[in-house]
Amino acid sequence: MSDSMMEKINRFTRRELKEDEIYSFSVILCDNDIDRDCEKFSISALKRLAELYIGKTGIWSHDPKGENQTARIYDAEVVSDPTRKTADGETYTYLKASAYMVRTSSNADLIREIDGGIKKEVSVGCAVSKELCSVCGRDRRAGGCSHKKGRVYGGRKCFSILEAPTDAYEWSFVAVPAQKGAGVTKRFGGEYPVDKSLFDEGVLDELCEDLRRDIIRLSFLEGSGIPAVMTRAAVEKMAPRELIEMKKALIAEARDESVGELEKIFTTQNQNEPEANKSFRV
Repeated sequence: MSDSMMEKINRFTRRELKEDEIYSFSVILCDNDIDRDCEKFSISALKRLAELYIGKTGIWSHDPKGENQTARIYDAEVVSDPTRKTADGETYTYLKASAYMVRTSSNADLIREIDGGIKKEVSVGCAVSKELCSVCGRDRRAGGCSHKKGRVYGGRKCFSILEAPTDAYEWSFVAVPAQKGAGVTKRFGGEYPVDKSLFDEGVLDELCEDLRRDIIRLSFLEGSGIPAVMTRAAVEKMAPRELIEMKKALIAEARDESVGELEKIFTTQNQNEPEANKSFRV
């Protein structure tokens, strides 16, 4: 580890740490490709997020408890890969961050899991002030756009372009990120990695539990009238593929009926935030 790296890390410490006390790793936070939620960051948004994410903490599954703090970002840069194109034809560009942890007996297993590729997928929580429609170019926040994400209009798929970030809250280790390329490594193991042979049993359990929570939340938002305890009992018996298909169906149904309201509920982290600072987790 270079002296300049240690200097950047020690900006956030109460005492000057030595190299042998630190574990450092790189993580791809987000990129400009269209994700599973039919959203993408613009390159200018990635550059702004590179500034905002310096010093931000890494947690687990967007749960802001103090004990979930895992690592901290000390450097970030926007990187372009001229050999790759995004789904809409842009040069693939991503936000790469450098994070550190202090080596302790309690995080030794986590470090081994990161090195072994078990803990790698991440998701970001941030606020943007603009959400531009790829079809008409209008800002969805300002109204006047009736296009629905994921649908095709005149041969063009509709998605949102996230612009003008105003804040970066945190980044989290998750089982399945919205953006396929986000993680400690570039490679993502498939769109829906549920083959048990690819995963440690604990990782697969975590993935399925995230899906169950999402299904219960979506069922409630859809006003199914089925008590959460009954929905929980039903999803507990489902196989991974069944969980995935049920979540996809609920999302599709919700978007068809009220895409604006659903997105508002799922993307607003702080009810006291002004509308211009709605939060996105990707």
